[in-house]
Amino acid sequence: MAQLLGLLLLSFFITAVLLVPFIDFLFKLRINRTDEDKRVDTQNKAAPITARLLSYKGKRPIGAGALVVVVTAVLSLWSYGLLGVRASFAELFILLFTMLSFGLLGLYDDLRKNFNKDRTGIFGLRWRHKLIIQVLLGLFIGIYFWVVLGYDFINIHWLGIAQLGALFIPVTAFVVVAFTNAYNITDGLDGLSTGILLICLVAFVVLASQLLHPSLAVFITVWIGSLIAFLYFNVFPARVELGDTGALAFGATLAVVGLLTGKIFALTVIGGVFILEVGSSLLQMLSKHFQKKKLFAVAPLHLWFMNRGWEEPKVVMRFWLAAALFAIFGLWLGVIK
Repeated sequence: MAQLLGLLLLSFFITAVLLVPFIDFLFKLRINRTDEDKRVDTQNKAAPITARLLSYKGKRPIGAGALVVVVTAVLSLWSYGLLGVRASFAELFILLFTMLSFGLLGLYDDLRKNFNKDRTGIFGLRWRHKLIIQVLLGLFIGIYFWVVLGYDFINIHWLGIAQLGALFIPVTAFVVVAFTNAYNITDGLDGLSTGILLICLVAFVVLASQLLHPSLAVFITVWIGSLIAFLYFNVFPARVELGDTGALAFGATLAVVGLLTGKIFALTVIGGVFILEVGSSLLQMLSKHFQKKKLFAVAPLHLWFMNRGWEEPKVVMRFWLAAALFAIFGLWLGVIK
């Protein structure tokens, strides 16, 4: 435990020291948040309510998630190689592969938004192209789990272990892609997604310790330390944002963290706020496509509450509280027999 706490503090300190010059670097590169008045939905139609609700945010720098990804990856490898932490390199590899590959996809999108808008539209890669790449990465992760790690089961509480065989591959891909997009959708208000993620990770580091997963515990601990430093600059009013670099990397990696515990059901509960967010957006999209009308005035859920008159800090804090309750319930499900 002392070693884990030391790694958390070290990760926090390194990220905190590097983050201010990194934010200045993003300012100089002008890697900024998209103008809200140019926001469109997945059907390439204007989103005036969203633009109105978020118009005050202006052109903030995005892409700070890249620093968190690098610090987490380097310190995790350092902990494994130099500290002699008793960990499985195979597990550490898939965690780092997921974070780095999805982070690179997000970075590519962030750069396209700012430097090549005419070619791919204001939101960088078109959503269907990003989805295809996410599915391919998710399938690779599923194959790795099945072939290298020997995972071919899910633990269904009160029902026992369900052996899936090769079906574990598409199930893994679905979980990874779902959480990737759920996190990206949730990352809209200052401190919202990062705060929820921190709460989820605290639950998972407890679960990893209970299940004697040292590689997972070390990775999560390093990640938590770096996220705490980032959150200091991301709470309302935020000075910098994750961008797709962080959002895609963090959502996918959270899914892999949950899969490594072997408790997918606990993952869906601990990440319950992310599920509600992506669910509200999915229902809105399906309603607009099939019924040609909106189910909600605006989606996802955090914007619906803002449209009802809630101020941004109120939405964020209450979503954090909801995330804490989901995490406690999911942790309980994860530790009971």
